[in-house]
Amino acid sequence: MKKMNTASAVRLKLALSLLVALNWSCKNDNDDPAAVPYGSGVVVINSGNFLQNNGSLSFLNRSSKTASYDIFSLVNQRTLTGGVQGYAEVDGKGLILVDNSTAAQDKLEIIDANTFKSLATLKTPEIENPRYAVKVGTNKAYVSCWDVSGDFANGTFYKDPGYVAVVDLSTNTVTKKINVPKGPEAMVVVGNEVFLGSVGEVKNLTVIDINTDAVKAPVEIGTNPSPVGVDANNKLWISSGNEIVRVNPQTKAVENRLKVGTSTTKSPGTFRMSPDKQTIYFVYSFYDPADNFKQKGETYRFSVNDTTIPATTPFINRLFSGLDIDPTSGTIYAGFTPSYGQAGYVYRFQPNGTLIDSVRAEIAPTGFYFK
Repeated sequence: MKKMNTASAVRLKLALSLLVALNWSCKNDNDDPAAVPYGSGVVVINSGNFLQNNGSLSFLNRSSKTASYDIFSLVNQRTLTGGVQGYAEVDGKGLILVDNSTAAQDKLEIIDANTFKSLATLKTPEIENPRYAVKVGTNKAYVSCWDVSGDFANGTFYKDPGYVAVVDLSTNTVTKKINVPKGPEAMVVVGNEVFLGSVGEVKNLTVIDINTDAVKAPVEIGTNPSPVGVDANNKLWISSGNEIVRVNPQTKAVENRLKVGTSTTKSPGTFRMSPDKQTIYFVYSFYDPADNFKQKGETYRFSVNDTTIPATTPFINRLFSGLDIDPTSGTIYAGFTPSYGQAGYVYRFQPNGTLIDSVRAEIAPTGFYFK
């Protein structure tokens, strides 16, 4: 064989290096979509059957007719093992709130928000009965927790106080627990403050300074206050029993109380605000004693400028277990749970209430996160 001269060898080496580089570049270009499989779309929160600890997260592309199921298990080869209470994202990380029916098994799963790969797991006693999570700063989240709950004996189900866990997502650790009234639930961030609701028969809305993590003077609202959101007029709305209350978040003054409907048997819930902050949607439900106490009801809406909420003409004549509005399109997403022993569905509606389609989900679709 003829020996290759030095110049030819150098040229061949450069050519091979270039070919390798091009192949690597093409390979990575092709892999880019797969590297962020859950970067854009809708996360469906399936709470599951609590006693069976089979909650999950589905993923639905906005233009797709089918969903990807149990995506955490698909990526991490293990199940969440609990009911899924909620999901939120903070600076590229996802927070999955897992509430297990077995004592001391609750947790917060921290994942890469684009790939859903697990990054850390915060367990009991740091996280106990997690309810909601919100971003309150760079790599900083609040997670409301009931703490250890009881068995309803002598009215001791909700431990007093509950707490808000301060989570540092740069280290994936709980840095502090803020004591708050029992049964802490939903949170809304307004400026440098968090307004926190409760289901522990508490009448006050808790206010927390997100810069100092200090609890400030509460705002008296009514039984079990639950913050909904801030409207286009910069007013905070809070549901409480059969009322919805409008508050000035700067002065903390209650400006108006509106009774929802006139029914003595139905209860309003699952309040959600439209992307333009002009409309509030809610479900109005009851348990029918003539039909084995099956839950029934309808979905309504009202303007933030309305002076009454009659709740007589349904916007959509169906009851849903989950409800939210896509901020990118105004499409209404509604979860339907036929039973806690079978898969549920996600119904999509145009902003005017016209049905677009339905997509099979998993057990008890109760919430949505839009990416």
